[in-house]
Amino acid sequence: MQELNLYLATNLKKFRKNKGWSLDRTAKETGVSKAMLGQIERQESSPTVAKLWQIATGLQVSLSSLIAPPTPDTQSNQLRNVDHLRHQATPEDMVVATLFHFDASVGFEVFEITFLDDFERISEAHETGVIEHIIVIEGALELFINQQWVSLSQGQAIKFAADTEHGYRNTSGQAVKFHDIIHYPKK
Repeated sequence: MQELNLYLATNLKKFRKNKGWSLDRTAKETGVSKAMLGQIERQESSPTVAKLWQIATGLQVSLSSLIAPPTPDTQSNQLRNVDHLRHQATPEDMVVATLFHFDASVGFEVFEITFLDDFERISEAHETGVIEHIIVIEGALELFINQQWVSLSQGQAIKFAADTEHGYRNTSGQAVKFHDIIHYPKK
């Protein structure tokens, strides 16, 4: 967790400085308080995944680029072991493994996400043009898209526009695991 906080602190400051934004401006653009942003940059706070998405959306960057260590060469082959990438469940009852960090040359990032039972979260709209591809690999997942809940079971997949409010929930009585491929439009 300390490593993740270090990457987050470093990347947040880098993105903010690259935009020429003060903490005040960043707070305005992300909807996250100046105090919280300062704590993150000083590695004094471990924000929830929902807060991380809020920050990434406000900065107009991918989630993985906000939390990831620098990657050497995105064009070379990359072998990933998901067991080494999984992190402990967050206070939100979810486990996130970043399988492939955002790569601007292809415009996407790939996560393996696990929700424990009774998980529910409504996500704010991402940047215009963002598309999510969900593939359920274990259990059952419900997605809130187009103002309705859609049920997916193991082996099912869906693609949807994530630039509107959407949500996720697990009421199956067991953990649900899925891949989330998030595609960002070229700028």
